[in-house]
Order: sequence, then structure tokens, then C-alpha cells
Amino acid sequence: MKLELLLLGILGVRPATGYELKKFFDNHGRFLRSNTQMSQVYRALARMSDDGWVRFEIDPRPGPQDAKTYHVTPEGMTVFLDWLTGPYQPPSKFTDPEFAARLSFAGFMTEQQVLELIEVELDARRDQVARFRDRDRTFTPASGFPFDHELATAIGDRLHQWGNEAVDRHIEHLELLREELLDSRLREKFGTSTAVDGKQ
Repeated sequence: MKLELLLLGILGVRPATGYELKKFFDNHGRFLRSNTQMSQVYRALARMSDDGWVRFEIDPRPGPQDAKTYHVTPEGMTVFLDWLTGPYQPPSKFTDPEFAARLSFAGFMTEQQVLELIEVELDARRDQVARFRDRDRTFTPASGFPFDHELATAIGDRLHQWGNEAVDRHIEHLELLREELLDSRLREKFGTSTAVDGKQ
């Protein structure tokens, strides 16, 4: 998940300083991208400014250094929307943050585009379950090094069970979200929330 795309989306909602952007990633944004550092934010903003994706205004502040408030340019918004509404290729892991990131910026999409995104994700996860749930996971250690095969198999089985339950729940959540969008219940339930994050 490219930091630049997340920054464009966040700034597309509201202009912000580098400090405010870092604060976002320390709180809501941690569910979209892990361990984002201040230096990474500022380096990305510098590149985006050079590329014409963002512009900044100097905001005088008390102390030795003024703040820069960053805004998305029309070119930057085009780059962001091209990604957001462009083809989505579901990764092998449903916990990858890109799908949640796209949904988090649903305000930049139409409901039809959101529904199409959900369908792509649903199709991928259903196919994944059908193809891999009952795969042969047996193995025989042959390296000659000490290895507790029984322990490894038991933990592997438990992880497989947890993974099955998690992806099933993910599919159920998406089916519910699709249903609530189609019958307009979602806005009635949650329409007052304004958070942009991937927390589940």
C-alpha cells in the first residue's frame, strides 16, 4: 500500500500539516498502514510536491519554524481517483490493507462503484475458499535437523481453523455490507460517522 496514495486520499478530504498527517497514522490510519514514521510522511510529501500532486501554504506558527499546510492539486486528485476507481486485484491475503483502504475512501466513489469493488473481493474470497480450504497440508520433515512434527502439525491445524473462520467472517461482513447498500440501510445506521480508517 503506497503511502502517497493514502496521503492523497486524506488530503483530498481535508488539507493538513505533516504533523497532522503523522498524528492520523498514529491513530485511525494505523489500520491502513503500519508503523508510519514522520520522516516517511515528509519525504513522501516532498516527492508529491515535486510531482505536482500537492501544494502547500506557509502557516505562521510560534517558535523557530512555520508549518506547511498541504493541499491536493487537481493532478494529485486524478492520480488518487485513478487508483481508487481503477481495477482492483485482490491479494492472496484478505487481511491486506488495500481493500480496507479503498473502502475507507468510499466518499470519493459512487455507491455502484463501491458495490462493484465488494463484488470483486467477494468473488476472490469465495474462489479462494473453494480452491484452498481442503488442500493437502501434510508434509514430511526430511532435513535431518531436530523438528517436532506433531507440534508443528497441531499448530498448523489450529492456524488453518482460525484462518477459515476469519475469511468466512470476512465474506459474511461483505455480504451484509452489500445488502445494506442495496436497500439503503447503511446510511440510516452509520451515516453520521466521519472517520476515514480501516478499523474493523
